[in-house]
Amino acid sequence: MINLILFGPPGAGKGTQAKRLVEGRGFIQLSTGDMLRAARASESLLGQRVAAVMDSGSLVSDEIVIELIDDQISQNLSAHGFIFDGFPRTLAQAIALDGLLKSHGHRIDRVIRLVVNDDELLARITKRFNEQGRLDDNPVTFVTRLAAYHSQTAPLIPFYADRGILREVNGMAAMDAVSASIDAALAGLKG
Repeated sequence: MINLILFGPPGAGKGTQAKRLVEGRGFIQLSTGDMLRAARASESLLGQRVAAVMDSGSLVSDEIVIELIDDQISQNLSAHGFIFDGFPRTLAQAIALDGLLKSHGHRIDRVIRLVVNDDELLARITKRFNEQGRLDDNPVTFVTRLAAYHSQTAPLIPFYADRGILREVNGMAAMDAVSASIDAALAGLKG
């Protein structure tokens, strides 16, 4: 099993590349947002806890997110690997994820950082917002999300670089070139 984290700010293409890895390599994408919505809809005991937190307007705790990830890993033991999307975002979450994976006899095998130019990315998002009207591409909201990425998530880069598992890919390249660079970064990993 290969466990992969895709890092990069909003709009860097993580979702597009994750989808390609799911389709081409049989990975399972663990998106925090998708897992929370699915848990809520399931009406399980955990789902009821998630709903209560979400309904109160609070952020779902790291503990609950780790439970959701644990549940997904336990249900998909024969998976080729997992792509962590939206988690971890902080050092505390990275440490919690390490502990969870260790309990299953696994670890994070590769962290791929999509390196982008903030100004060019903002221009790309603004163009997409103007052409497609996607609400999540609102340039004002995007700037806030980008700042949150730089303050909360970017500090994880040295955490993974020190382990020797971080690879950087030019996220501003054409989609196929980004895909080829990710494939090269995954070469040699055994699942």
